[in-house]
Amino acid sequence: MHTQGATVRRSWASDLDTGTLYALLALRTEVFVVEQECPYQELDGRDLEQRTRHYWLAADRGGTVEILATLRLLKEPGGGYRIGRVCTRLDARGRGLGHRLMDAALAEVGDRQCVLDAQQAQEAFYARHGFVVAGESFVEDGIPHVPMARG
Repeated sequence: MHTQGATVRRSWASDLDTGTLYALLALRTEVFVVEQECPYQELDGRDLEQRTRHYWLAADRGGTVEILATLRLLKEPGGGYRIGRVCTRLDARGRGLGHRLMDAALAEVGDRQCVLDAQQAQEAFYARHGFVVAGESFVEDGIPHVPMARG
């Protein structure tokens, strides 16, 4: 799949149109629930919070916009930021799309604190963006995770 023309897009939750929100949620479900065979409640109530910012990479395929990768940036109630739900479509992986999204989100975060819970297999991915392990590993929905922080 050619992803060179993929554009980073972002939107506050309140400004996100329903079609795009649906496509973002569909991709996350495809990756986290179906591909990783992990039946869990993907919709956690945070996607529509006023301070949630959604990032995604999309490619225009002859008038049809395809979501290739996504993440969400949460402004935590106690301060700081949390990145989560980072995923890339299976057929678009290995092209640096996740890194492009992380760079865009972290540009917004700046030097403020940011945390995330990484799947252990992705620890090196997040380390490339300045995240370090910030606690004990844990298992969530059958997948080993590690808390990480930056800033």
